Amino acid sequence: MSTTYNIASIPGDGIGTEITEAAEQVLHKLASVVGTFNFNFTTFDWSSKAYLERGWYMPEDGMQQLAKHDAIYFGAVGWPSWNNQYVNVRPTRILPGTTAPLAQCQKRPQDLDWVIIRENSEGEYAGQGGTTHDNSPHTVATKVAIFSRVGIEGIMRFAFETAKSRPRRKLTMVTKSNAQRHGMVLWDKVFYEVAKEYEGVVEYDKMLVDAMTVRMVNNPQSMDTIVATNLHADILSDLAAALAGSTGIAPSSNLDPTRQYPSMFEPIHGSAPDISGQGIANPVGAFWSAAEMVRWLGRGELDKVADGLMQAIENVTSNPQTRTKDMGGSANTKEVTDAVMKQIDVVFGK
Repeated sequence: MSTTYNIASIPGDGIGTEITEAAEQVLHKLASVVGTFNFNFTTFDWSSKAYLERGWYMPEDGMQQLAKHDAIYFGAVGWPSWNNQYVNVRPTRILPGTTAPLAQCQKRPQDLDWVIIRENSEGEYAGQGGTTHDNSPHTVATKVAIFSRVGIEGIMRFAFETAKSRPRRKLTMVTKSNAQRHGMVLWDKVFYEVAKEYEGVVEYDKMLVDAMTVRMVNNPQSMDTIVATNLHADILSDLAAALAGSTGIAPSSNLDPTRQYPSMFEPIHGSAPDISGQGIANPVGAFWSAAEMVRWLGRGELDKVADGLMQAIENVTSNPQTRTKDMGGSANTKEVTDAVMKQIDVVFGK
């Protein structure tokens, strides 16, 4: 019996519409080849362009409309956060066809294979603070970071479970508790409390965030799963993408581990209005994000399918003839999309 996954598709602006269309084509192809599931996409025109035309971004019942779906696939534009997507996951590895700036990774690309787990709901981006005596020489602005035990424990458990599920079973916790003596001290404390439950199962260590940047550059093979606060992970994940040579093709998952609300999947690149409408956008990040969505929807049952899609993607990026301009090739969006769909047949033996 085939399972139908209902997906809310929000293409957004610029190249978001182009790469979302490409991702839907690839997902439909994957479903038809595998044969055990299919996708039903509902498109929502919630874009900045639409906002300028009609004066509103999404309707008042927008969240209720999204809640009916199994997942959200998002193209590119600014987006309001969902109430409980407190985990942001960014896989990072070097795909064939990308040029890593680190010499050792050019020789051994497998040395850089990380998953960065970002706390996505509180911390430094909690929006607390204020400004007094504005527009005067005595203006003072404060920014308050919020760290709650329940929030920290949730992200730490997710990080340990992620590390446990990966072959190397290693977790690095990033902190700045030597200088941030309250919130980050609690962050460390809860980490070590949760770590006791994984003794002998997951190898773990702690790094100060500034030292972490050095370790990512000088010793990438020493890490696997990384957990950090909202701000720290935001910065480190961009560094990771740059070190992998793939700032334009990295995926991102905004997860609600309770599955009470649909999780959202998107490439990290922007809407790129300068190339919008030309049909030359690189859809690889969209496809990688789609693979992560398949993995999440399957709850462990579709991991091999997601891996197969990733293999099809890597087969395409390894061929200079099917790389877009940003990867040193001349292929357009449609040519890369068609190539991935052909490779799906190859990978799954059709």
